[in-house]
Amino acid sequence: MQQIIECVPNFSEGNDLAIIKQITNEIESVEGIKLLNVDPGKATNRTVVTFVGEPEKVIEAAYRAIKKAGELIDMSKHKGEHPRMGATDVCPFIPISNISMAETAKYAQQLAHKVGSELNIPVYLYEEAQQNKNRNNLSIIRNGEYEGFFKKIKLPEWKPDFGPAEMDEKRGATVIGARDFLVAFNVNLNTTSTRRANSVAFDVREAGRIMREGDPISGKIITNADGTPKIQPGSLKAVKAIGWFIEEYGICQISMNLTNVNATPMHIAFDEVCKKANERGLRVTGSELVGLIPLNAILDAGKYFLKKQKRSLGVSEKELIKIAVKSLGLDELAPFKPEDRIIEYLLKDKSQSKLINMNLNAFADETASESPAPGGGSISAYVGSLGISLAAMVANLSSHKKGWDNKWEEFSEYAEKGQKLKNQLLSLVDEDTNAFNKIMQALSLPKSNDTEKSIRTAAINQATKFAIEIPLKVMELSFESLQIIKVMAEIGNPNSVSDAGVGALCARTAVMGAFMNVRINAAGYSDKAFVNSVIEKGKKIETQTKMIELEILQIVDSKIGI
Repeated sequence: MQQIIECVPNFSEGNDLAIIKQITNEIESVEGIKLLNVDPGKATNRTVVTFVGEPEKVIEAAYRAIKKAGELIDMSKHKGEHPRMGATDVCPFIPISNISMAETAKYAQQLAHKVGSELNIPVYLYEEAQQNKNRNNLSIIRNGEYEGFFKKIKLPEWKPDFGPAEMDEKRGATVIGARDFLVAFNVNLNTTSTRRANSVAFDVREAGRIMREGDPISGKIITNADGTPKIQPGSLKAVKAIGWFIEEYGICQISMNLTNVNATPMHIAFDEVCKKANERGLRVTGSELVGLIPLNAILDAGKYFLKKQKRSLGVSEKELIKIAVKSLGLDELAPFKPEDRIIEYLLKDKSQSKLINMNLNAFADETASESPAPGGGSISAYVGSLGISLAAMVANLSSHKKGWDNKWEEFSEYAEKGQKLKNQLLSLVDEDTNAFNKIMQALSLPKSNDTEKSIRTAAINQATKFAIEIPLKVMELSFESLQIIKVMAEIGNPNSVSDAGVGALCARTAVMGAFMNVRINAAGYSDKAFVNSVIEKGKKIETQTKMIELEILQIVDSKIGI
């Protein structure tokens, strides 16, 4: 399986777009690399770039970018709000698909060696790529920044891991490493006081602050028995934070790195900053995401804020994202476009989901065209998705029905299950057509000799099995949806009982239609034991579907009463 690494280099240039473009051109010059995001910041004078690819290609793209940045950026003239020590300040690798952190760290070490030996730039390893745990923290390595590194690099304990022990006046030094996915998240405050912003940052960041007697800024440092400063930890785990003033926006921000969004999710960090800011007489006005974010992180935020309102969590992915963006104020400083900021959306192969991205007219026209796909299998999956969508609608209407406030969580759970089934069935709309196309591709393979015939036969069998399994999955999911539809008919909002009835009809159609596709595709499959097993399973689902559909329609008829 293909191994995928993400690379997120930070370059010390955020104003000159021509320079930034020359650097990203180097990244895109490597075949197989996908540039996901370029996020320049004027006040920080820093650009965060995100790209993905196979490990060896990522190493090459990162190397070319670091080389070009060193040619174009002069650190001796650099000014910006963000801590920095080099033209390419930091270059982390993040494991994305089919690769371990240990493997990712080795690739980071390979890049560091290449940069140090071939470009003669001092390189420090950090996080998982650094074996010396006394110098694996980025903020500790970068302490002193560019200006202080001319002396720091001469200290024996700060000899670079690769490259010369001599600070490069123009290019500075670079930190390369491997880490988990990090969310860079800034919270906006209604103040221009960096001192007050820093107070909030120290309140929340895991490292906390040095304890002092009296005045928290100028008071005497309180020490431990061994003479080291006593630390008062902050309230958030796996969070790094500082306060700064952003001239571009005319406000201060709490700039946070969420190094483990499972330990401290974005929405928890936001609410905690709101709380601590309020305690200090400040107000949070919104927030800003730097770079990309995993889909689950923003969906979890949407669910968190809906739950606080005691509203159903079983809404669409699009609606959850909208709630998250508005609740966090992610669009206060600039428009927030999910398709450009969510990593899964950027990695998605849109060619594999052609049908479900069509509008209703286009989908109907495509179905009615002379092309044999989409056909009955895709339509069955789509009808099934509509059936469970109606059940999710009934659940959502019931969750906030007046007088039913004590039932909102119960209906929310049903709505969430419905949304999950809907999404699975929608994905099968395209999968069924892809399955048909695989058979056609296999049939078109050459068959001029025994070897070609053998390869062609194996490909046809593999494609046919896939074309059997997809509609069978439609049957299973549509039958599962009937369980939820029945409950909604029984206990859901009585004004929507007819919607549950229509949902049942859709689910039955999906099961029956998908079974026709199972049978017609199974007729051409050579493994008769597999075919017999599938047909037996399909018949059982079909029989049970008819029974539960009848039960649902009887419930609907009894409640309509006419």
